Amino acid sequence: MHVYRSTDSIERKPCIAYYARIGLNDRSLVFTTDSSYKRRLTPSQFYAENKQPLLVVNGTFFDFATNRNLNVLIRDGRLTGYNIHDIPLKGKDSGSFYMVTRSAIGIRANRRADVAWVYTDSAHKKPYAFQEKPSPWKGAGNVYTKKDFEKHYRIPARKWKMNTAIGGGPVLVQDGKQLITNDEERMFTGKARYDRHPRTAMGYTASGDLIVLVVEGRHPGVAEGASLVHLADMLVELGCIEALNLDGGGSSCMLINGKETIKPGDKEGQRSVPGVFVIRNR
Repeated sequence: MHVYRSTDSIERKPCIAYYARIGLNDRSLVFTTDSSYKRRLTPSQFYAENKQPLLVVNGTFFDFATNRNLNVLIRDGRLTGYNIHDIPLKGKDSGSFYMVTRSAIGIRANRRADVAWVYTDSAHKKPYAFQEKPSPWKGAGNVYTKKDFEKHYRIPARKWKMNTAIGGGPVLVQDGKQLITNDEERMFTGKARYDRHPRTAMGYTASGDLIVLVVEGRHPGVAEGASLVHLADMLVELGCIEALNLDGGGSSCMLINGKETIKPGDKEGQRSVPGVFVIRNR
């Protein structure tokens, strides 16, 4: 595992970024996730609970009031976190819901990685995944089957059989090119994709390397963050063929051997989160 630091500016604005490049086929490494039940922990607390792993990085978005993950989490092949099921509409459409998929990165038992748009429901043991970007559609908030999604999206769905996975969104890179699906995932819609913030992202390369990237932000004159567009460009430059955005802002934090890389965006320091991605020695 190699870790790099960059202080290259972005459009004449100061920037600090770190990324880790990890060989997916290195059998001495274990890729996993961890979550906290009805509470949140700082990355340093997750580090201690996981017996001092090599890397801990934040991932999922979450509900501040309930501490619930709002994205998929898979540990040892089992779903431990779920995407939001739907988004309620307002006004004359108040009885309808947007059925959405949110993106995630997964690692199979054979150590192959994949980024996909994923739908989860507690009624299903496995998520449904799409390899082409799906658009949201109006539904009644029910539990939907694979056939229902294929009917509305008109693209194939499959069960996403991952050993490890962590979700966020939106997708940033597909087929080695920038493809930002913020509107399709109903995240950071419209011009919000250009806002600068601290960022966390993950992707993988054609040569079999996992890339974990964090960008410092909200420190004027020192590190002013990156937009989703900037983030996608960075991941393409690092050789990612697929990549996605994860929870950013004050949540962005990556620990290497327990030490912080970027300085957290919150004045209080590390923000407590309910889900992290972990790499440790076997």
